Amino acid sequence: MRSFIADLHIHIGRTYQNNPVKITASKEMRVKKILEYARYPKGIDIVGIIDCHSPEVIEELQLLLNAELLQELQGGGFRYHNGVTLIPGCEMEINDHRSSGPVHVLSYFPTLMSLKKFSKWYTTVVKNPHLSTQRINVDGITLQHKIKEYNGLFIPAHIFTPFKSLYGKGVKNSLTEMFSPDLIDAVELGLSANTKMAGQIGELQGFAFLSNSDAHSLGKMAREYTVFRLENASFEEIQKALSSSERRSIIGNYGLNPLLGKYYESTCKACGAIWRGGSCEKCGGQNWIKGVKTRISELKRVESTKLRPPYIHQIPLENIPGIGKKTRDKLLSAFKSEMNILHHVTEEQLRKVIPDILVHRIIQARNGKVELQAGGGGRYGKWIDRQ
Repeated sequence: MRSFIADLHIHIGRTYQNNPVKITASKEMRVKKILEYARYPKGIDIVGIIDCHSPEVIEELQLLLNAELLQELQGGGFRYHNGVTLIPGCEMEINDHRSSGPVHVLSYFPTLMSLKKFSKWYTTVVKNPHLSTQRINVDGITLQHKIKEYNGLFIPAHIFTPFKSLYGKGVKNSLTEMFSPDLIDAVELGLSANTKMAGQIGELQGFAFLSNSDAHSLGKMAREYTVFRLENASFEEIQKALSSSERRSIIGNYGLNPLLGKYYESTCKACGAIWRGGSCEKCGGQNWIKGVKTRISELKRVESTKLRPPYIHQIPLENIPGIGKKTRDKLLSAFKSEMNILHHVTEEQLRKVIPDILVHRIIQARNGKVELQAGGGGRYGKWIDRQ
């Protein structure tokens, strides 16, 4: 058994034929580039690319297999020639008669055959199967059963964000309003929540918590990730870890402090000021965007008693003041991966490469001793640099 770093929510911007998949994702986000960037500079072992349902992406996977750059694994998933494991998946949007608004969900499949079968069915229930995160014309439970028919995993995405999430717009009080709990394999926390926050909701006690980046650009990969204890990096091993079977497990969640997320605080819809109740203190507005902190306080009934792995707050290098591209390149040249720099390289080693003030900031971030301005209303939180 050993630990593996996994980021299971990464988008494709363009296919190998340069056609769009995720409209809002960078054009650099292509299958081969994602798999190469995952190894270096990021230092990720497993990536979940959640736009693999697209027919052109399936074509590319087949071409990579034919060229022996990709290998289908006996335990499910694919191994790229640099050692990174690809778990193929699909993100979808549900807005059925039982939901209050759209909900995003993730699914993952073990083999190219199961992915192809799902994709063929998927083309019958969406308008454009080539694009990412399409509105699907079935209800939640029907979708769950269909994913299980193809031996897939079903995971509600970024479950607390105000828009397009399970607890944001989807349900009023309980996930059972939309889904069968028995057919949920895990839930994704999202950037504005951590384990402590989600643990206040008793009905989540039975589910594993995943931290993923929802990356739309290469730099955002692994801004949040999950560390698994597995025998090897494969679909079946992750499946076992999600149910904590055969000594496989999640051993840590790494992610942004929720204050840095875009939807932590409730904010005025008109001016973006923090909402304190009643009319906006800044502009007098009456409409607001409900933040994750507020939504969790509404949902809290009986706290979960489940013991969970630690949630470690991290701040990506690109968000640390004073660390620009040249400094990042220097650090990566010396220490090989961003994950290594953020969590493992010693203070003494860092001092040999970069100025003391930047070393101090990296150690501050590592130890969680950073003053933050909370985000909300679609704006990320910020590091407050007093120096």
